[in-house]
Formats: sequence, C-alpha cells, structure tokens
Amino acid sequence: MGRSNEPPRLPDGGFAAWSRDRLALARRGADECGDVWQLEPGVYVAATAGSCEDVLRRAQDFPKAPSPLFPPLKQSDGAPTAEERAHAHAARMRGLRAQAVAARIGEIAPRTARFADRWPAGQCVEVLPPVRHVLAETGLHYLFSEDAPTLLPFASQLFLAREVLIRPSRWVWPRWIPTPARRFRTRQQVAFTNALRPIVRRRRSSGRLGDDLLGQMLRPTSRYGPLPEEAVLDTLPGITVATFETPSRAAGWILLHLARYPRAADRVAAEAALLPADPAATTSTHLDCLPYTQALIREVLRLHPPSWLLTRRATRRTQLAGYTVDAGSTVLVCPYTAHRDAREHPEPDRFEPERWLDDSGSPAKCGAFLSFGTGPHACEGVALAMAMLTLLTAQTARRHHLSEPPGPEPGFEVTTFEGLATVGLRLRATPRG
Repeated sequence: MGRSNEPPRLPDGGFAAWSRDRLALARRGADECGDVWQLEPGVYVAATAGSCEDVLRRAQDFPKAPSPLFPPLKQSDGAPTAEERAHAHAARMRGLRAQAVAARIGEIAPRTARFADRWPAGQCVEVLPPVRHVLAETGLHYLFSEDAPTLLPFASQLFLAREVLIRPSRWVWPRWIPTPARRFRTRQQVAFTNALRPIVRRRRSSGRLGDDLLGQMLRPTSRYGPLPEEAVLDTLPGITVATFETPSRAAGWILLHLARYPRAADRVAAEAALLPADPAATTSTHLDCLPYTQALIREVLRLHPPSWLLTRRATRRTQLAGYTVDAGSTVLVCPYTAHRDAREHPEPDRFEPERWLDDSGSPAKCGAFLSFGTGPHACEGVALAMAMLTLLTAQTARRHHLSEPPGPEPGFEVTTFEGLATVGLRLRATPRG
C-alpha cells in the first residue's frame, strides 16, 4: 500500500505512455495532477514553476546527476582533485560572465552574421547543420581565439560522439560497461585533449596566455597560482560542445518562429537595421538596443526550451510541494510545462514576445523562465548563448524573409530525447528589399 502523501499517479501514464509522446503526457500530468506527479514508483515529475524552481535551487537535496557526458579521462599521473576542479570551474566562469561576453561582442557578431550571408537566396535548405557550424565557429573562437580552427574538427567529432551516446536504445547499460558508443566518445575526447594540450603548453611557455576563455583558465591567481594542466584539459570538452549544441537547438525554434510570425520578424528587422553595417563594429550597447529581439528569443525559449527536461535524484527523504519524496527517487524537472503554468504566464500557449517588455518597450521580468535552469547549477554559458542567439536572429531577420515549404505537413520532426529540437527543419530565405 502506498504512502498517503505520495504524489498522485497519472491514470494510463507510466513509461509506456511516456515513450509514445513525452510532451503530451507531460502536459496531461501537469493539467490533471498539479505541481508534482508520479510517472512510475520512485520517478516523479516536477511540473509547475514553483516545484521546478524548488528542486533546482535545493542542490543539496536534489543534486545534478554525477555523470557528465564527457567524464574526466583517466590519467597516468592522477586526475585533478576536487579542489582543483572547483578552481577550474571558477576560472571558466570568469571567462563566461556577462561582462566578459559584453567585451567581445565585436568578435561574436561577424561570425553569427555568416549564417545569413551564406544562406542561398530563394532556396529551401535544411537549417540546423549550417546553424550548428556557424555557432561552433563562434563558440570555439570565444573559447580559443586564433586556435579555434585547429580545434574545430575535433569539436565536431565530440558533437558526433554526443549524438551517438544519447541515441535511444532498448538497453540501459551500467556506466562501467565500455559500450561501442562510450568507446567512441572516449576516443574523440582523447583526440580533442591531445590537440588542445600543445596549445596550452605553447601559451604557457610563451607567456602569451590570451584574452579568451582558455587564457582566463591559464592565468594564475594570487591565491591559488596556476591550474594544473589536467584540471584545465578535463573541463573543456563539455563546455566546448555546450557552446554550440544547445544554442543550435534554440536557433532552430527561433528561425521557425521568424517564418511563422512575419510581423514579429519585421519588428526584429527594424531593430536590426540600427546595427552597424560592419558587424565587427557591434558592441554590447548595440545589443541593448534590441529589446524586442531579445524578448522574441525569450518567448520562443519559454514555449520550446531546448533542455525541456532535467534529471535530479533525491539524496534524502524530503518534501516537495507537500509530498514525500524518498531518498534515491528520481525527479524530472520539466521547464516545458512550468513555462505553461497560467499562474505565471497568462494565455501560456500563445506566442507573445511583448509579455517580456514593459509599457515603454524596455525589458521586463515576466514569470518563471527556466530555459537556462536556475540555482547553483544554472547554465554557466547563458550570457554567451543569448549574445549569439540575439545576433544570429537580428542579422538573419535584417537580411531575409523566412518561410516554410508549402504543404499541409510540418517540414520537420520534433524530437524530445535529450532536448527539444526541430530535426530536419527546412526554410526558405527571400532577401529583404
């Protein structure tokens, strides 16, 4: 007999229904059960804004799963200590904070402009591959500056390893089993690390550490001195892929909305007309003059958060939204349904970028927004991601009208496994007059 205060179970729910249509079942669970509902014994879904934020902010009770996609490589001279990893994270964050990103907008803008410049006029093309390539170029330049072209092929293989590793499978193998996908991941991680190692050593030996994120990590601090080489190398494969993988999924949804809402696209284009003709002259001040563009991006990400489901595990028996959650239980945090909480966002299914602006057209905070997480484990690259997406959106709308292929069926497939994406999305670009 179950506990009287356990979260409610969704009738006809469970893993079988979940595997058929995860988005639909998530909506049903939120609508019929409220804040928290039970998918299977020991597996719960935090479905509304309050319960999602509660889980994400209580990192001690609900820590992030300790299984990174690119775990530290086993080194003959020993892996970095927990303290060294903490220092590496702090150094990485210095390079990703909003002030650091703002100072390098003039480097980001020309690379994101290449997407619009390269789009063949009048042709219907699959957009995610070129988006991913441009954002990979942009992200790697931000991380590694002039060394980015050397590392770009290895980063592309890391992305492929990620895609192979997360591919749905009938079997869930224990983490210690070296499956073919895991061996492929390790080979690509080793190749990336081996390509990066001489760059680190060259910069240190020359004393020219650089002003990019890698330079921030190589710069000694007065308190801790220089980071060990392995502590620098271990932390970079994951963040390298993250700089373009999640933003690429987001960009697919944004471009689709530019095609489906031409009036909104026209308004973005009007803002973008004020950007410098030379993208390299763009500054953070110019980004501040794109409030509607940023509001449109936030609205798209509210409706279609690329990381629509986050996994946490309870470390102890605790309470969540008035229900008891046992130690070891899995809690699925669902920004997708939290963003559709009508208590937070009136008419939550309506696409309305204006909800993120106040009466004067300036940015305004409006309800829950969990597309980049929140709390101790919020996305550390949010400033970089927003800068890349804002510039890509503005420059694309400035140059092109977008449209979907004719026909009654959508020209893409919505996938929900390890992210919400528009796989196979095809759009046509017509130059603006």
